[in-house]
Amino acid sequence: MQLTLYTDYSLRVLIYLAAQPDTRATIAAIAEYHEISRNHLMKVVHHLAVAGFVISQRGKNGGLYLARPAHQISIGDVVRQTEPNFTLVECFDATASTCRLTRNCALKHLLYRATADFIKTLDAHTLADVSPTAGGVRVALPVTVPPPQPISHKPRSTKKT
Repeated sequence: MQLTLYTDYSLRVLIYLAAQPDTRATIAAIAEYHEISRNHLMKVVHHLAVAGFVISQRGKNGGLYLARPAHQISIGDVVRQTEPNFTLVECFDATASTCRLTRNCALKHLLYRATADFIKTLDAHTLADVSPTAGGVRVALPVTVPPPQPISHKPRSTKKT
């Protein structure tokens, strides 16, 4: 299964906001940090606001922030709101399927179960679980400054000391 870029960008926005819960962010700052088109991100943020995940305020003290605490936002809820469907294979859509194996196919049932397990796993975790402030993820997000420049990583030495 592959999530759409729309879902990926939605999760990136939410993680960015969760990393700085006491600060309002701008679409421009998030777009620059993630190197995403500002115009595309505006559509993503609009949908997140309509779905109740973020609040967007205009004006001098405006910006984006989470609509509720990160521990109350299920990753599964976000994915269900942002993915157009979970049609892994043609036979999942009975109206469009032309597969001749559909009636007796055991693979279809296995894939249904795998999809359900995938969503169940995402439902078991919240935005707080994947936020850099949770301690489990080590991501350096800016608090009030522009994004940092990429760090060049030197290869690790395999030599034991």
